[in-house]
Amino acid sequence: MSTHTSTSPNRLIYMANQIGTFFNSQGEGKAVPGITEHIRKFWDPRMRKQIMAHLEAGGEGLDPNVKDALAALKN
Repeated sequence: MSTHTSTSPNRLIYMANQIGTFFNSQGEGKAVPGITEHIRKFWDPRMRKQIMAHLEAGGEGLDPNVKDALAALKN
C-alpha cells in the first residue's frame, strides 16, 4: 500500500483540463459552474490545495475556463 499523498502538478493540470474539455462542450454558460462544482465535489482537499497553489503561481497549462472555475472556488 502506498503512503504517497500528493499528485504531481502535471497530472492535476491534465485532470483539470479533461474536466474542462467535458464541460466546455456543454456550452459557454455551463462550463465554469460545471467545472467548479465537479472539482468541489469530487477532488480531495489535498488535490484542490495543490491545483490552487499552481493557479496562484500563474496557472501555466490550465484551460482559461478551468482557471476561472478555480478562481470561483476561492470565493
